[in-house]
Amino acid sequence: MTRPVRLAISGASGRMGLALLGLVRDDERFELARAIVSVGSPRLGKAVHGDLSALRFTDWTDAAGVDVVVDFSGPEGLAAALDHCEESGAALVTGTTGLSDALEDRLTKAAERIAVLRAANFSLGVAVLTRLLREAAAALPGWDLDIVEAHHNRKEDAPSGTALALGHAAAAGRGATLDELAVYSREGRPGARKAGTIGFAVVRGGDIVGEHQALLMGQGERIELGHRATDRSIFARGALEAAAWIAGRAPGAWSIEDVIASKRG
Repeated sequence: MTRPVRLAISGASGRMGLALLGLVRDDERFELARAIVSVGSPRLGKAVHGDLSALRFTDWTDAAGVDVVVDFSGPEGLAAALDHCEESGAALVTGTTGLSDALEDRLTKAAERIAVLRAANFSLGVAVLTRLLREAAAALPGWDLDIVEAHHNRKEDAPSGTALALGHAAAAGRGATLDELAVYSREGRPGARKAGTIGFAVVRGGDIVGEHQALLMGQGERIELGHRATDRSIFARGALEAAAWIAGRAPGAWSIEDVIASKRG
């Protein structure tokens, strides 16, 4: 697009939403057209400065003209954002996780009519980690594999969407699905580990932004692949790159890997 992309941020009062608002004000690629938050949100006014009288901060009423919606809300907020996108034809970029099967199905079907880009994590480093893990899991099919993730104590879903995405990549590298290989808990006396399974461990505490580690364990040796985020803005920057890239894009299910590939030429 030659003009600025008219952007709506769904979940604007959340941590990711506030990071997006802080960045988009100084990004000439975008015009902030909408900031969707819960009614009475106490955090928005502290983070946004300037004349915001033209913006709506509560709902999608009269939100025509939006090119791209960036959503980091929750399942209910994502469903409302998807309603708007399907009605208006706006593209959708979302990092919301912890979705029901019904909402997952809605997103899949929506990609037949609008451009949808989903990512459990918008970090370039995590995209590279995912690729490395897929290759390592394929090269070492007999090694045990566990994925350990840590996040702040307010995160509601577990394992994280990024951990699950890593699990899907590892399972694909071994020619299987995560449903076939995943083990989400071990307690009591579960017995010896079943060969080929992918285990998950979850840590929740403090203000951890996001940490993911994949352990591939063989006899007498171990490979550790990991990523640690210390600044939430890396995810917001990645989401804005995705929003700029997807504006005007044809309907389809796109990924952060598509954005990265386009930058490599």
